Amino acid sequence: MTSGKRIFSLVVLLVLVLYVMRVTAYGRVEATAPEKTLMDVFAALEQAATGLGRGVRDVVAFPLSLLNASRRANELSEQVARLEGELNRATEYRLENERLKKLLDFKSGPAVDSGLEVAAAGVAGRDPGNWFSTITINKGRSNGIRENMTVITPRGLVGRVIATTDRTATVLLITDPRSAVSALVQETRTPGMVEGTAGSAGTLHMIHIPNDMPVRPGQTVVTSGMKSIFVRGIPIGEITSVKRDPTGLFLEASVRPFVDFNRLEEVLVVTGAKPAAQ
Repeated sequence: MTSGKRIFSLVVLLVLVLYVMRVTAYGRVEATAPEKTLMDVFAALEQAATGLGRGVRDVVAFPLSLLNASRRANELSEQVARLEGELNRATEYRLENERLKKLLDFKSGPAVDSGLEVAAAGVAGRDPGNWFSTITINKGRSNGIRENMTVITPRGLVGRVIATTDRTATVLLITDPRSAVSALVQETRTPGMVEGTAGSAGTLHMIHIPNDMPVRPGQTVVTSGMKSIFVRGIPIGEITSVKRDPTGLFLEASVRPFVDFNRLEEVLVVTGAKPAAQ
């Protein structure tokens, strides 16, 4: 007898046994020993089938759950990145607004009080070869910007315009060695000349200070406006040290600028000034 016929005969036999059990069960309370054995066998088979079905379902569902978890993780990662980008942009807008507010306050406050007419401009570029040499601003001849105009921030002197196009202008910073600013010690009116220092990290050097006039660290240096293209009275920096120059005829001082040239993003160009009262 082949395997197929044997399986078929076994199935038929089980069906007959179940039928006999159903017929003979009427009126009986307790099952016979063979019936109990068959019931136990079928219960075990049902439990095994249930467990096998649950296992197959878990095996099939596990890769799907991993796929869903991976997709959800990617969605959350993209959402976090998007929110971080929005937060960074919001922070940048806030900082820019704070800087522009300071410029606006200066334009409507000290600048007006001193008779200065100023135009705000943004820093569009810097000299890659010398960070403390020149900057490019996003205003030019079409905005009324001309060469030799003084460039400032609310904190102090930045430099002067040395070249212009219709839409941009190049500003020579006071930290450049080619720059020279006629200056005064504010407290004592001691004159001198402020120059940039080659190879320095944005520091200044005040020279030609008369050696018989009082100069000391902590004093403020401002533009003198005397025989100079720079507007008078613009803060430059603070004296940090004083010594005699190599000739012994003058004093010289190191000056820390008030403007942070590392973080220069917006400036004001002095486009005009009311004449001083006679």
